[in-house]
Amino acid sequence: MKKVLIISYYWPPAGGISVLRTLKFVKYLQKFGWEPIVYAPKDAAYPYYDENNFKDVPNNVKVIRQKIIEPFNLFKFFTGRKKNDSSNPVYVKSKNHFLDNLFIYIRGNFFIPDARCLWIKPSVRFLTKYLSEYPVDAILTDGPPHTNTVIGMQLSEKLQIPWLADFQDPWTQVDYYQKMRIGKRADRKHQQLEQYVFKTANKITIASPSWVEDLEKIGAKNVDPIYYGYDEDDFKDINSVKDSNDFVIAHAGILGIDRSPDFFLKALSSLKVENSDFSKKLKIRFAGIVDFSIKEMISRLNLSENFEEMGNIPRKEALQLISSADLLLLPVNKANNAKGRLPGKLYEYLRTNNPILALGTLNSDVDDIIKQSRTGKLFNYEDYQGIKEYIQTIFSSNAPFNPDEEYIKLFSAENQTKKIANFLDEITS
Repeated sequence: MKKVLIISYYWPPAGGISVLRTLKFVKYLQKFGWEPIVYAPKDAAYPYYDENNFKDVPNNVKVIRQKIIEPFNLFKFFTGRKKNDSSNPVYVKSKNHFLDNLFIYIRGNFFIPDARCLWIKPSVRFLTKYLSEYPVDAILTDGPPHTNTVIGMQLSEKLQIPWLADFQDPWTQVDYYQKMRIGKRADRKHQQLEQYVFKTANKITIASPSWVEDLEKIGAKNVDPIYYGYDEDDFKDINSVKDSNDFVIAHAGILGIDRSPDFFLKALSSLKVENSDFSKKLKIRFAGIVDFSIKEMISRLNLSENFEEMGNIPRKEALQLISSADLLLLPVNKANNAKGRLPGKLYEYLRTNNPILALGTLNSDVDDIIKQSRTGKLFNYEDYQGIKEYIQTIFSSNAPFNPDEEYIKLFSAENQTKKIANFLDEITS
């Protein structure tokens, strides 16, 4: 087999959605002729932990770990957040806005490309020596954090090793870039690094078709989409049986201020008043961090008795939640580049074959996939009447529902890894 060095910050015991992309590549790459060697941080301060992710790591995969300095621990200390608090201050504010905003400014202007940048120099130094003794055929980096991207760029240029730069999110075009309070000097540095990546990488992949176009507009070449996908193995032993006494609306993941479903919640409140059966059966189950302003709105709208805040739960429990729900809520970030935002949870939602109510931009990549898969409907955030009518239709079981299962299978993790393997073959041929 050819060998590929995969540089990734997120690696088990990391939990959450960010670890899954690289993890599934590693799980399936050997099937397509590539032996992965993983480089990851030692004792990283991950926002979520899930020991179950180790089950996807093949026994024969070599994992190299090196110590990393994590400034986020200092942020927690000074802001008084708990050690296990996984909230990202860009999306989920504490009531102490001043300190949150101060640390966002420091992060955006002094830690370039991101808060893990202190890992770059020691990693390049270590890997240069390692690769001289144990050569590989290619390098694959997973960003963000784009610390990984910069490490791969420097190694590829220094050692002349073909490099595939994979982007889960864009760099300077990502929605939260504008929220980082980045000054002109730091912005120039970010853009210079990004352009050098475009110049150096032999291949670039990114998580959606619209983002491919966005990268090409600012100078990237040889770019293709690779979707997050879902893994069929993750759904083994998952019970999809629904409770006929409840009407469960579920969401899994961060629900921050940039995805606040105001009119969706107002529609639920209205239906609750109008329909006593709906009021009795309604269960709103949100797994993950929920911004305090959204919880306050739930209380104001008299939905507290229907609401269950589940917090951070193990991945298997999250899959159980969405598999047994009657309706899945999919809010897409309110941002300039929202057209290309494809949340990782989308593919697992598709796999459940349960109806999806998405909130976002019409004719976006999410809208296209939901339409083609016949798994639900996307509405503008402010489309109160459309949202309300759709919920009512699903509740009364009057919505025609016949998902295109063959189309959904295109997004399996195995099929997406096959595409990555083909790109690696191309740049090393």
